[in-house]
Amino acid sequence: MSPRDINIDYDRHNRLGFGETIFCAQKTVDQIARILDEVAERDQPFLLTRLDEAKFAALDAAHRAAIDYDPDSQTAFFRFAPAAPADALVAVVTAGTSDSRPAGEAMRTLAFHDVGASGFFDVGVAGIWRLMERIDEIRRHPVVIAVAGMDAALPSVLGGLVPGALIAVPTSTGYGMARDGETALAAILASCAPGVTVCNIDNGYGAACAAIRTLTAARMIAG
Repeated sequence: MSPRDINIDYDRHNRLGFGETIFCAQKTVDQIARILDEVAERDQPFLLTRLDEAKFAALDAAHRAAIDYDPDSQTAFFRFAPAAPADALVAVVTAGTSDSRPAGEAMRTLAFHDVGASGFFDVGVAGIWRLMERIDEIRRHPVVIAVAGMDAALPSVLGGLVPGALIAVPTSTGYGMARDGETALAAILASCAPGVTVCNIDNGYGAACAAIRTLTAARMIAG
């Protein structure tokens, strides 16, 4: 990979309200390092997603020193220290603890873009009392991201309870017929709860970007 193969969209934040992100899953360590070298020359902070621990450990010491790495969500902040936002505008709600990686990816993406988020983990419908204990808190957020695998019932239940924008993330959590998240994706798409936005399987990053777009649109309407 030569420098001319890197073509980073530095103006994306000005156009969309969120910048380009380094998706690391199919990149080699050398490719990631070259991208970091380029953005470092411009003193540009960057978000990295799907950076596993082996690739992070294989980066050189200088790059690792400039990175805030979270192994649970496999996300990294390069040359960026998030500030504490004044208000939590997004609720990130998971059905189970097993859904925490894409939920963490969503929360870290929001933090990188200075959007406050509250986490409500392990409140799935198998013990629906857990959700009902927190529902009043969840309803206070103008945007809710619901993260669920298996039959993905959580987004449908929330769809009948919360008034704000609802973004669903099906996850690959589950046994056999869960089919690595395909069943959850189909269930959410077939939900009778109206107005639910559906992201791809395990795509917490995409859900966070949808939340940012929603909040940006609200600010534009408000003037």
